[in-house]
Amino acid sequence: MTNYHCMRICFGTCAAILVLALIGCGSADHDAVDNIGLSFVTFPNGTRITVETARTPLELIKGLMDRDSLPDGHGMLFTHPDENIYHYWMYRTKIPLDIIWMDHDQRIVEMSQNTPPCKAQSPKDCTNYGGNFKSKYSLEVNAGVAEKNKLQVGDVLRF
Repeated sequence: MTNYHCMRICFGTCAAILVLALIGCGSADHDAVDNIGLSFVTFPNGTRITVETARTPLELIKGLMDRDSLPDGHGMLFTHPDENIYHYWMYRTKIPLDIIWMDHDQRIVEMSQNTPPCKAQSPKDCTNYGGNFKSKYSLEVNAGVAEKNKLQVGDVLRF
């Protein structure tokens, strides 16, 4: 097996273990930020959104799981430790999202617009999205935000 395949298997196993651990976590009041830092992302057209920033392994895995909604003008910014290939899934995510991957220069390298929630009971049965290009950051916003703001691959987001 190549190093890539070993890393992918290891990541998948670790992700599954963390997800299973999270299943026991209640979907408590998500109006609170759960100690995830708040910051802002500005689109090329000047639109500014408030984002929760996920950095730790647990925050990166949990993301927007179990949320019933995401307020307009809000999202979640994922800051990965390294620029690499990152696939996302919608396991236990209840709302459709736009997922936007960016490189170390905050340039959009890939988008998955109108990504539907996964209704499967097992994370292994959920579709993986993205991961076609190396990224350092990912942004999740309500479905339709990318189109509404005319975001395109190559655009630079500021944060």
